Amino acid sequence: MGTASTNLRYEDIAIGAEFETAVHTVTEADIAAFADVTRDHHPLHVDAAYARSLGFPAVIGHGLLGLSLMEGLKSELKLYEETSVASLGWDAVQFKGPIVAGDALRVRFRFVEKRPTKTPERGIVIETLDLLNQRDEVVTAARHISLILTRQAARDAGLPSDHDQDVGPETAQLPPTI
Repeated sequence: MGTASTNLRYEDIAIGAEFETAVHTVTEADIAAFADVTRDHHPLHVDAAYARSLGFPAVIGHGLLGLSLMEGLKSELKLYEETSVASLGWDAVQFKGPIVAGDALRVRFRFVEKRPTKTPERGIVIETLDLLNQRDEVVTAARHISLILTRQAARDAGLPSDHDQDVGPETAQLPPTI
């Protein structure tokens, strides 16, 4: 696993580098708050007796709660704190197991692809992510596409650049140029 660095720029992304986040223990209050915010009060998320009747030990978290936690936990690493331009999307999302109150979740992710854009100040980076519980079971898996700044953007803004050389190879077969 790599050591997290703050404010990675496109050139700093090493294909194959892996990171792991801190742990977040999901509570019933987390699940209830997510149900309230999203207005999704399906009984699986708010009624323990109903959830048990379907074979779950208690209410389960929404799949999108897991996806949201993936982004939040990853954001705590501050890899792109001031260099992220936009999230371009999530794909290949799979909800592989339930999220239950008491689960201690963490994210393991790896940089798998990157490519420049038409704009030299920005590049596209793709990560694969797994949300793991305390038993090392993957409960959610996905790919995330991010648009991040390059060192060219730092030079254009008159900011110092912390890194002097590129790391990691460029890859092909990525989404169309933006």
